[in-house]
This record gives sequence, structure tokens and C-alpha cells, in this order.
Amino acid sequence: MSTQAAIEVADLVKRYGDRDVVDRLSFEVRHGETFAFLGPNGAGKSTTIEILEGFRTATSGTARVLEQDPARGNAEWRGRIGVVSQSSADIERYSAREVLRHFASLYRNPRAVDDTIERCGIAPFASQRVGRLSGGQKRRVDVALGIIGNPEVLFLDEPTTGFDPNARREFWGLIQQLKGEGMTMVLTTHYLDEAEQLSDRAGIIAAGKLVEIGDIATIGGPKSRTPRVRWQEQDGRWREETTDAPAQLVGALVERLGPEPAGLTVTRPSLEDVYLEIIGEQPAASPGTPATTSPAAGLATTDDAARAAAPAGGTR
Repeated sequence: MSTQAAIEVADLVKRYGDRDVVDRLSFEVRHGETFAFLGPNGAGKSTTIEILEGFRTATSGTARVLEQDPARGNAEWRGRIGVVSQSSADIERYSAREVLRHFASLYRNPRAVDDTIERCGIAPFASQRVGRLSGGQKRRVDVALGIIGNPEVLFLDEPTTGFDPNARREFWGLIQQLKGEGMTMVLTTHYLDEAEQLSDRAGIIAAGKLVEIGDIATIGGPKSRTPRVRWQEQDGRWREETTDAPAQLVGALVERLGPEPAGLTVTRPSLEDVYLEIIGEQPAASPGTPATTSPAAGLATTDDAARAAAPAGGTR
């Protein structure tokens, strides 16, 4: 593993009964990068992230975050990581400002509360009780809580769930600011455009195994990002061809079909296209569990069921 890594994972296994939800997983996240950890529901990504956050223990293998085993992380180590979770249940009777002030007091070098409120777009409702906020507003509070401690590593679990398009764009701007400050971030999201916009690299997990990892612009290999030309023939048939020379192909089509070939489009596959192609080639998470091929699918599958069956002390 590299000395430049903020997170190191080697041969990580998490077993429930006779099933490996995480199956010999190995990867690293470099200091200062944003790493997208992607996969369908039931793939094992939530369990992996909870191990890295220190909320679960691994069955075997190693995980290190900021050179520390998360399962043995002390208060000083926990002050160096931030978590944007998906629950505001414990803070709903307090105002957003009260909650942020309280959490800021727990850290050695917190961000200024007022600055965090402004950055996360909380100012219009900072004095309202969290329990009365909309889903999108609560997510803003969750994000603020994740960064109030000024962490070195930030885990972002579906951070823009409930955001409208404008709020998502504002959040993307915040992430770019944090990246400019050198913060290391791990992003899990079902919005593949979000992962493509924000991340430097991505890892894709399926059935507990890492099936692909690489730079966000090249993951899947060069062939997966080859431009696709689609057009309609004069007899009505639709054709599609992948080519490294789309301009040459379009020129030939213009010469054969006229200056404006019907339905002509030239596209380069997006991260979502690559993701769906990779996941579509993978087996289901376990026997009897439907394969999840849509990144937006919300079915609770293997990972969720396994975590639900875990001892109460192993959850957050």
C-alpha cells in the first residue's frame, strides 16, 4: 500500500453466517482525493464504509484510516474524520444552530459555526427545530455536522438525497471548496452524474468484490469510453457504431446519406453507462436475491438484510 494513502484496505472480509458480504476487498484512497465507492444495493459498500468509520469490525483482513485501525480508533482519531450519515433522528428537538454549536464544542479545532451555516445553506432555517425541517433541509444539516469538526477524511453517504437540482449544484460547489482545502472524501451515491462530477477516482463493488477501480475519466478501460455514433438509414433501420474516429464516420455518413443524416447523434459513454455495463456483467449478490442493475434502485437486499441481523452493539 502507498504511503500517500489516507485509507488502506487489504483483503477485507466481513462474514455473516456462511456468507461473505465483503469478500477480500483491497483498495486505497489517496490523501486529498475524492473517491466514489459505487455499487448496487446489497453489494457490500455500506458494510465496508461502516468498517472504515469504526462502526463495525471486520472478520479478517485489514483496514486503516489515517494510519489507524478504525475498530481501535480513540477520541483523537475520531476527531479527524467526519461522517455525513442518513439520520437526523437524535437531534430533531433542537435547532440547527444549537446542534452545530454543541458538536463544534466537542472538537479540538472546529470550523466556525456561522461560516458552516452559510456554506451549507442553513441560514434561512438555522433557528428552527430540526424535526420541523424538510428532507432536503435536514440533509443540509447532516452535511454541516459532517464538516463542523474540520475533518481530514469525510465520509459522504448519499449526501444529496432530498435535494432539488439547485441545492445539488450548491452542494457540488461546497465539495469542490473542501477539495481545494485538501480534504479527503469518500462518496457513496446513486447519482452517477454526481460521482462523475465530484470524484477523482471510483471503485465499483458487486457481490462483495471490487470489480473495477480507476480514474473517473478512464474507469472501465478505453473501449468503454469509445464514442458511439447512431443514425437512421434511409429504409428506416437504426444503426449504431462505436469508433475512435467519429468525425471520419460522420463524414462518410454525410457523403452517403446527405448533409443531415436522420437521427444522427455522437455520444461518449458516461460513468453511468460504464457502471451499468460493468454491473450488468456481475452475478446477483446471493442466491435468491434479484440482481440490481439500476443505480437508482431502492430495494433492500443482501447488505441491508445482513446488517439488520447483526447484534445491536454493532450498529450506529
